[in-house]
Amino acid sequence: MKQQTLPKISKTIVLVGLMGAGKTCIGQRLAKVLSLPFVDADDEIEKAAGCSISDIFDLYGEPKFRDGEKKVISRLLDDPIHVLATGGGAFVNRDTRERIKKNAISIWIRADIELLLSRTRSRNTRPLLKNTNPRAKLRQLIDQRYPSYRQADIVIDSGYETPDITVKQVISALETFNLSSLDR
Repeated sequence: MKQQTLPKISKTIVLVGLMGAGKTCIGQRLAKVLSLPFVDADDEIEKAAGCSISDIFDLYGEPKFRDGEKKVISRLLDDPIHVLATGGGAFVNRDTRERIKKNAISIWIRADIELLLSRTRSRNTRPLLKNTNPRAKLRQLIDQRYPSYRQADIVIDSGYETPDITVKQVISALETFNLSSLDR
């Protein structure tokens, strides 16, 4: 994909959505096109903790993980403008969501349950999908998290198209968002 320029990107771009939606894949490509750094919040959490997210869940539980996630994302939002892929539960936290809304442009990468299942099926690194029915768990997460995700500035449907097509959709939506934010 060729490098493109957009109307001025004045804030970090934060990708939110369920596991398997494509936040990391789309984020890496988007960052390259925009000549911005890419950061994966999950990678940063693992660096800060010195262990994997699965280990954090196993050793300390989900509440401690969410506390660490909140702190890491808050720190990352203070960094120079970049593209940030967050974990699936990050935007559900009210404080994190408000900080993202204030300091970044949030983009919900939305995918249907079949696509989410196909993308998460081959990985055993998803703590919320361990020892459970993945379809039932993803359905539960959809019901719990979509109301929060709907509060994102931009919504992009990620389907079975190539990631580059999804990136083009994100860029188009960012152009429209930037133009509409001038009217505010």
